[in-house]
Amino acid sequence: MVPVWFMEADSHLLHLACVSFNSGSYKEGAIDVKLAGKFLIVVFMFSLTGCLWWNGPSGPGTPEALYMRGQEAYQEGDYKDAVGIFQRLTEEYPLSKYAIPAELGVADSYFSNDDYISAEANYSDFMEFHPTSENLPYVMCQIGLCHYRQMLEIDRDQTETHLAEKSFEKLISRFPSSKFSFLAEKKLTECKKRLGEHEFYVGQFYFNIGQYSAALGRFKIVEEKYAHLGINYKTAYFIHETEKRLAEEEKKKIEKTD
Repeated sequence: MVPVWFMEADSHLLHLACVSFNSGSYKEGAIDVKLAGKFLIVVFMFSLTGCLWWNGPSGPGTPEALYMRGQEAYQEGDYKDAVGIFQRLTEEYPLSKYAIPAELGVADSYFSNDDYISAEANYSDFMEFHPTSENLPYVMCQIGLCHYRQMLEIDRDQTETHLAEKSFEKLISRFPSSKFSFLAEKKLTECKKRLGEHEFYVGQFYFNIGQYSAALGRFKIVEEKYAHLGINYKTAYFIHETEKRLAEEEKKKIEKTD
């Protein structure tokens, strides 16, 4: 069954998706972001196997029953139990039609439990072992979000921000028409702004301690790589001030040699 993300449905699910990709404190209407995000993962997991609950009775140890138990554990917030159940399914029934959805269930459960390192590892494994899956746009976006959720403030290391940026860019380049690419573009803009603010912060630090050449280099990076992100005005000001102070230093050096 084609995942719900690929349907040309009305705006309700897409609206929830847009909300779920905003920051953890953002709310639109009465929809809490984290709850919306978890709801979307439940819908996604459900869509992979297609109305599982109506497929008839199944024994407690069958792939169908295990998948249902995993989904129930996930919906109840028992993410550790969900991981264990989905992993058991993939290990005991690797050829079942439920094995691939269970692999995503493991990754989604880690993600919803805020274990982004384990989630990213499982999403990456899914991409490696299922390179032609129709679920790749979703998986690639989740990988980006795993890094996005681990981004630090502008005065800290920006490794995760760079990884999130690359992940979202890869998704947009590979699946430009995907709804997930539309959502990733918003997060990509936030990543670039964070990186620009980081460069500006470092530049301002150098400026404050009188290291004007180093400061100018950082401000120039912001001007060239992170234009049109809302920080141009202050960057332009500091470039002007830094160049003026460098000129003054150069003038003093010349006067001393005369």
